[in-house]
Amino acid sequence: MMTVTVYIPTPFRRMTGNHPQVEVEGATIAEVLDNLDRRFPGVHDLIYSSEHKIPAHINIYVNNHEIGSLGGDATPLAQGDQIAIIPAIAGGAGDDGTATAQPLTPDQVQRYSRHIIMPQVGSAGQRKILASKVLIVGAGGLGSPVAVYLTLAGVGTIGLVDFDTVDLSNLQRQILHQTADVGRPKVESAKETLLAYNPDVNVVTHETPLTSDNAMEIIGQYDIVVNGADNFAARYLVNDACVFLKKPLVDGSILLFEGQATVYLPGNGCYRCLYPNPPPPGMVPSCAEAGVLGALCGLVGSIQATETLKLILDIGESLNGRLMIFDALVMDVRRFKIRRDPECLVCGDNPTVTELINYDAFCGAAPVAAPATVQTEA
Repeated sequence: MMTVTVYIPTPFRRMTGNHPQVEVEGATIAEVLDNLDRRFPGVHDLIYSSEHKIPAHINIYVNNHEIGSLGGDATPLAQGDQIAIIPAIAGGAGDDGTATAQPLTPDQVQRYSRHIIMPQVGSAGQRKILASKVLIVGAGGLGSPVAVYLTLAGVGTIGLVDFDTVDLSNLQRQILHQTADVGRPKVESAKETLLAYNPDVNVVTHETPLTSDNAMEIIGQYDIVVNGADNFAARYLVNDACVFLKKPLVDGSILLFEGQATVYLPGNGCYRCLYPNPPPPGMVPSCAEAGVLGALCGLVGSIQATETLKLILDIGESLNGRLMIFDALVMDVRRFKIRRDPECLVCGDNPTVTELINYDAFCGAAPVAAPATVQTEA
């Protein structure tokens, strides 16, 4: 096996620990690039296209000879050869006025290495995750595992909406909080926990009830919304705001031993297509009234986090159009098709609800602190 010296261009050096040159083994250009990627995960994605070809904006030279005039990436190498990777560069901002995505730092390459080595993610996908903004409604049983796993994954901005304080009864399942946090605002405890996991993440707290007055402004700041509320007024409020703002909604709910999860994408149905009207008050108990298996929160919340990351990366098949129901008591998973209702009052062909309404009145619930109050999943 030959050892050659590879010149790393300035835009790629953060991937290689800021080294301008590295020594790599390989008998051909392709082998050298493969070994370079094994040593510095993500370099491969910067050099090759999705069709595994070297694109026209990147030139590779062997001893000052462009490999296109030799044998391409099959060009054989000799001991001590000098290889240079030369990409086209341009200063300034993109056409939309935003700066180009920053390359990963060496620490980020190491932190997210298990993502980067996945072909479905790679360094380009990890940069998408770092650039994404996700709002989590509720810092309780479902919001806790969602927030933890999205933070560990490197989601760049995580918003948390919650106005509640930590109660001792929360600690059976709400992993964002600890005994010493009892009495503290949940968003404060949550932010502290998340930043301890990953200081890369920008945690934005909204310590306020989510209402018809502020939902559009808060939700409008984010790319994806994850719902972890436990009351119907909040569910209809979040759904309608997401429809109006064309935001993907990752929905989850739990009670006793049963969990449900689905995804609503703009133009492809909504919560009202599945449940046009809420049940009569008192018919469906809350977790505080009936209880919930604590570990079930982690399961359903992890599904929500997984669906969120798939949406960010635009990979796989989401739960859009399917309702997943999990019965932990018998370990049974069922999936049911959900179809967009053309008669839906919010997302149908001729919607009649075109702005946020009084959701407490709609659901027959007494408001808590403010109209359409969001309570965390209990």
